[in-house]
Amino acid sequence: MTTSTPEQRLAALGLTLPAVPTPVANYVPYRWAGNLLYLSGQGPKLPDGSFQTGRLGKDASVEEGYRAARTTGLQLLAVAKSALGELERIEAVVKLLGMVNAEPDFGDHPKVINGCSDLLVEALGEAGRHARSAVGMGSLPNRMVVEIEAILLIKP
Repeated sequence: MTTSTPEQRLAALGLTLPAVPTPVANYVPYRWAGNLLYLSGQGPKLPDGSFQTGRLGKDASVEEGYRAARTTGLQLLAVAKSALGELERIEAVVKLLGMVNAEPDFGDHPKVINGCSDLLVEALGEAGRHARSAVGMGSLPNRMVVEIEAILLIKP
């Protein structure tokens, strides 16, 4: 891995961090607990403000879910940057919880959430490797394809 910053790695991939969404209910986008930064669940928000929608196993493919999870990873990094100022302060992504809007017989949840996992490793290198759960849900807010939350360890 080169000595480039996460922001430079994202730029080299042709990616930019989106605007941080304003919460639509009674919660905050992130919360500190010691040197852990908890990121609220994010979804695949599109530039026009809508969300990528669909249900895996019905009207969304694994590839579409993967791309949605990747978009959601960018959203998580945007929230982290708003809390930290610089993504280089991330020592490690500790844990992801990836929720997939899926039909009951859908079984490829990990392949979908890999979109976010792959992006985090591309942007953060070894610091982006994490423990993870990938689970199916009967529905998600706004009919989003995925929702992902994260716990980050921050350098002192």
